[in-house]
Amino acid sequence: MPNELTPERLSDLRLQERSENTAGLTALRYSAIHVNEYMHYGDGLKTLAKLNQKGGFDCPGCAWPDPDGHRTPMAEYCENGVKAIAEEATKRRATPEFFAEHSIDALGELTDYELGKSGRITHPMHLRPGAQHYTPISWEDAFQIIGRHLNALSSPDEAIFYTSGRASNEAAFLYQLFVRQYGTNNLPDCSNMCHESTGTALSESLGLGKGSVTLQDIHDADLIICVGQNPGTNHPRMLTALEKCKENGGKIIGINPLPEAFLHKFTNPQRPLKIATGGTAISDLFLQVKINEDLALIRAICKMLLDRERATPGSVFDREFIEEYTAGYDAWTTMLDATDAAQCLRKSGINAEEAGRAAELIATSERIVICYAMGLTQHENSVDVIKEMVNLLLCKGSIGKQGAGICPVRGHSNVQGDRTVGVWEILKPAFAESLRKEFNFEPPMEKGHDTVDSIKAMTEGRARVFFALGGNFLSATPDTVYTAEGLRQCSLTVHISTKPNRSHVVHGKEALILPCLGRTEVDQQEEGEQFVSCENSMGVVQMSKGVLNPASEQLRSECAIIAGVARATLGDRSTVNWERMIANYDHIRDAIEATVPGFERYNERVREPGGFYLPNGPRNRQFDTADGKAQFNVSTMQHQDLAAGEYLMMTVRSHDQYNTTIYGMDDRYRGILQERRVVMMNADDMAEAGLKATDLVDLSSEYDGEVREAPLFQVVPYPIPRGNVATYFPEANPLVPITRTARGSNTPISKSVRIRITPRK
Repeated sequence: MPNELTPERLSDLRLQERSENTAGLTALRYSAIHVNEYMHYGDGLKTLAKLNQKGGFDCPGCAWPDPDGHRTPMAEYCENGVKAIAEEATKRRATPEFFAEHSIDALGELTDYELGKSGRITHPMHLRPGAQHYTPISWEDAFQIIGRHLNALSSPDEAIFYTSGRASNEAAFLYQLFVRQYGTNNLPDCSNMCHESTGTALSESLGLGKGSVTLQDIHDADLIICVGQNPGTNHPRMLTALEKCKENGGKIIGINPLPEAFLHKFTNPQRPLKIATGGTAISDLFLQVKINEDLALIRAICKMLLDRERATPGSVFDREFIEEYTAGYDAWTTMLDATDAAQCLRKSGINAEEAGRAAELIATSERIVICYAMGLTQHENSVDVIKEMVNLLLCKGSIGKQGAGICPVRGHSNVQGDRTVGVWEILKPAFAESLRKEFNFEPPMEKGHDTVDSIKAMTEGRARVFFALGGNFLSATPDTVYTAEGLRQCSLTVHISTKPNRSHVVHGKEALILPCLGRTEVDQQEEGEQFVSCENSMGVVQMSKGVLNPASEQLRSECAIIAGVARATLGDRSTVNWERMIANYDHIRDAIEATVPGFERYNERVREPGGFYLPNGPRNRQFDTADGKAQFNVSTMQHQDLAAGEYLMMTVRSHDQYNTTIYGMDDRYRGILQERRVVMMNADDMAEAGLKATDLVDLSSEYDGEVREAPLFQVVPYPIPRGNVATYFPEANPLVPITRTARGSNTPISKSVRIRITPRK
């Protein structure tokens, strides 16, 4: 947030009726507004014609997959995809003159929205120790500064190397290769803060930390359960897949604390008849569960299913699948027998009739897909919650067959690919051996710092250099004040970025901003024009090739920047021919093929229209677990019991937002316009607390005797369960404690924070 926040700095909050229809002509209109306002007309046409097309470039927004076959020639994107393109291909520029005009304090006064709208950074920028302004610096001088700082550390483990999901496979592979040659596994990434719980739960249950479905499975499902997600805002192209499922006769259950617009209707803007007829009804049943009571609800439903199966054996569960492909079924049913279903339903906020309707839909469906996002992954018990979702699919035999499976919907468009090619604080022995064999060096084997541990290491003085490949670390992470303290203690902070963001303002004693090419831009190297590749949510790897001239002649690709840092840091110690890698990215892909399973004939297959699927064992009922079987899991129930005056807060995105990038100030589907510092409350809770709409309040959380504060929010009445509230991130991130994370994954608990609300006098 800005350095000094006063009531006068709040915008004129406007509230209007919530929308119960997504997309349609309104989405087209807002898309056109963004293209017209931020892009040159010709650039807009050129980029949209190639966005998500075979042989074009991958959207820098979400990771929802593109169709394998036919793609709509001019509209294989959504409203927020257009906003992402307009944000990256903006005609605005953050030149050296911009930084000369804006001191660090002046930049700090800007909101995250204003910082992002400053435009593309055109030159490498350097903040000298004690200086108040970033000034331009040559690339070679910047590389030398980084190399000098890294080589001055007493241990490579005193450096942190963060990765955003926007990085390509090629850049991510080079990055982890450099970092491991340097000598550390301190490779935190944005997965640590979003779907790390998924990776943990699915690896232990199914032997692979990724989803098991394809896009066609979504179309063919008898039943889709959408839980803890909001596709209408966060991955709108998913709505087209849900529409196809409905048209094929499928049913959809929505489970969420907020009644999001997508659950009602979707008007496909590519289909005039749908626009004329008012769109497609999406959910057949909506269960408004209380925050972080999904486990209680699903367990109660599973007990209902078990009772029905016992009454008529073989009518509900797939006993053949269970006996051949799973382990732990008896322990799971024993746990269900000991479960008080009525108590679970009371805690969840769902009545027996509604739960019974859900159980009926599940019992009578043979092909079930469960889709979820961070509404499940950012709680202390997230790993257990996801495992319970897998339990439900296993008892139905809905893993490894057409139209069925688990579908974690990822955020950034290559966050899954980054992990696949090696960005992880854990170096698996097989991958270490591959790196050793291919590049003739001894990789470090000690576990590195994930995101939460990295923040603690910086704040405690155990890490002194922070390097970020993309992203806006400060705004993305929990416990903002604590994280800022850690960044400020570093001797050097470095950010590979496209636009100014909050992390450039909260910096180390010395700081560098290294401006890179975006997905939309042509990448010209010594041996010609290059392309990169990305992996989507369903394991498809495809090429991405920009079409626009770079925003500045000074920009370099992420791959070239990493190679420059590696040369300046490692010198003759490196066994990698960095120049050869950058001259032609085919050499990077050859190295990936040689070290990462599943990339056979990488350069050949990635050039095929639509790319190729990576291996997926669960999709074929092959489970890489200790006994080769999918695992039923048993866990202890955890309910959210609040003290008097406490509320359970979840952080959410607005419709004018993607991750930490703020496209605008409106959340039109929720009817909240022109202001983001709001807290959505149940009207009965407001009345009990003596609050009315737009009242000013301060928010606080207390964990282990430490109070965290987020001042100056406005109250918005909203249909959310009693005792629950919702706020936007990053505005409410200061309340998320660094000391509370998901068991097993260490993911921050951004979706279930106990807070208090204090009216302003």
